[in-house]
Amino acid sequence: MATDLHGKTIAFLAAPEGVEQVELTEPWKAVEQAGGQPRLVSTQSGRLQAFDHLDQADTFPVDTTVDVSDSTEFDALVLPGGVANPDFLRMDEGAVAFVKAFFDAGKPVAAICHAPWTLIEADVVRGRVLTSWPSLRTDLRNAGATWVDEEVKVCDHGNNVLVTSRKPDDLKAFCQAFVEVFKR
Repeated sequence: MATDLHGKTIAFLAAPEGVEQVELTEPWKAVEQAGGQPRLVSTQSGRLQAFDHLDQADTFPVDTTVDVSDSTEFDALVLPGGVANPDFLRMDEGAVAFVKAFFDAGKPVAAICHAPWTLIEADVVRGRVLTSWPSLRTDLRNAGATWVDEEVKVCDHGNNVLVTSRKPDDLKAFCQAFVEVFKR
């Protein structure tokens, strides 16, 4: 697995604050361990504040912002969760457009926990089968998706492959699944 993603650049989109730290750091490590290059994208430059549930955790340097980057610079997209993170992102037109561009280009996307809120805002879940934190079930169904309660769900019923997962406890399966999809 050490070189499965060699030569691939993976965008990690997170708001300036509110991302669940473990849902950023574990997928980031999985990309690095597979030989890929992760890059942190946000709506503001500087550092972003991660959280451990509701408590502040570490800060991380932002590599680039949505206003100066686009999907053509990346091979795939990871959307970490946290309750506040996707709520901030779905209110930012640039972030929503950045996410939608990956779907329009047919590039793979992985989203965990509350991250599908941003997918709903980008209007890319209609006709898709996915999982998430359980409280998003009704939101996803109302947006035209089929919600399933599974550790990880890989959906290829669309222009791209979408990998989703429910929560931090599912990170091992989530990381294995999206690395497998991203290496294609």
